Amino acid sequence: MIERNKPDRANISSPFRGLGDYPYFIDTTLRDGEQAPGVVFGITEKIRIAEMLDDICIPEIEIGTPAMGDKEISDIRTICNMGFKFKTLAWCRANKLDMYCASKAGTNGIHLSFPVSKILMQAMDKSPEWVMLNLCEMIHIASDKFEYVTIGAQDASRAELSFLKEFVLAASSFGASRVRLADTVGVLNPMTTFELVTNIRSVQKEIPLEIHAHNDLGMATANTLAAYMAGANCLSTTVNGLGERAGNAPMEEVAMALEMSAKTSCGLNTTKFQELSDYVAKVSKRQVGDSKPVTGKMALTHESGIHTNSILKNRSSYQLFSAEKVGRKEEEFIIGKHSGKATLEFFMMQAGLFFDDEFSLRLLYLVKSTSEKLKRAISKDEFFKLYSQEYIQTIDRELSIIKY
Repeated sequence: MIERNKPDRANISSPFRGLGDYPYFIDTTLRDGEQAPGVVFGITEKIRIAEMLDDICIPEIEIGTPAMGDKEISDIRTICNMGFKFKTLAWCRANKLDMYCASKAGTNGIHLSFPVSKILMQAMDKSPEWVMLNLCEMIHIASDKFEYVTIGAQDASRAELSFLKEFVLAASSFGASRVRLADTVGVLNPMTTFELVTNIRSVQKEIPLEIHAHNDLGMATANTLAAYMAGANCLSTTVNGLGERAGNAPMEEVAMALEMSAKTSCGLNTTKFQELSDYVAKVSKRQVGDSKPVTGKMALTHESGIHTNSILKNRSSYQLFSAEKVGRKEEEFIIGKHSGKATLEFFMMQAGLFFDDEFSLRLLYLVKSTSEKLKRAISKDEFFKLYSQEYIQTIDRELSIIKY
C-alpha cells in the first residue's frame, strides 16, 4: 500500500474524515451502482466490495436504500457492524417512513433526497413550499437519530437557480452537514457544472458541497472534476461508473483525473484500482469496455510504431501513468498493421532470434499484410510462425545465391 496516497484517518476535523486534506469521495456502488438495471449483489459480494473500498481508503460509502425492505436493512446493518474505517450513509426519500427504516439499519449518517426542479416536483406531486417546509422538519428529526444528515438536491442541474440557492441556504441553516448537487439526468457539461457550483458557493461558502454526476452524455468524470475545481469538495462516484442508465462518475477515472490532470492527490490507494474494478465487473455482470480509461483492457496497450518506438526509450512519452500506479502490469505491445520495425526487433531481441535491418523490413511487410488480411492484431504465436516462414525463405534465398 502506498502510504503517500493515504489520507490521515485520525485527522477528523468535520463529520467527514479527511475533508480539507483531500477530495472527499463518497462511494455509492452499493446503492446507485446496484440500481443499474439487472444488477443484484449478494451479501457476500457486498461485504467483499466494502472490504476492497476500505482497502483503498474510501472515507464514506452510501451503503443502500433501507426502504427497500428487511433484507436490505439486514445487509446494511451487517456491513455497518463489521468495523470498517469508512463512514456509512443510508439513502432515503424525504419522508418519515424511509427515515424509520434507516434508523433500523444502523448507518452513521442519513441522506435525504428532495426534488428541486419543476419537472421532478410535478412528477412527485410536490411543490416548492412542500420542499422548504419538510426540509426543516426532516433535518430536525434526523439530527436526533444520526451522527450527521446530508441533503440531496435531486435534479439540481435543471432547477431554477434562485430556488436552488434558497434550498442550499436553508439546508445549511437548518443544520445539514452536507448538500449534494445531483445531475440526475446527466445534462451538465464541464462549463455549466463549474458555473453551477460557483453560483452556489457565492451564497454559501462553508457547507461541504457534493457533486453527484450521471453519465448520460459521457461527461460524468469531466463534470465531477469541474465541480471539484469550482469548490465542490465531496465527490460521489461508483466503481466502473456502475449505475442507472449510462451510469455514474467512475471512481477510478475521477481519482486519476485529479492526480494527472488537476495535479491533486486523490487521497486513495490507487494501486488497488484494477483489482476492485475487475471484481465489481465480475459480480455485477457488467464487463468494462476494452478502451475504458484507467482499468480497461486496452487502456495502457500500444500498437502504433511511432508510439512504441518512443515508449521503448521512455514509457511516459506516450503513456500518462505507469500501470503499477493502478495495480496493473505493463502490457506487451500489440503486433499488427500499425506496428513499426522497432517493435518487431524488440520482440525478436527478447526471444534471442536472428535479425538484421533487411530481414526486419521484410518481416514487417509480412506482419502488416497478414494483419490486414485477418482484420485484427497478430498473436505472439502467429508472429513467430511468420518469423519462421520469413527466416526459412531467407535461408533458401541465401542458399540459392551460393549455389549459382
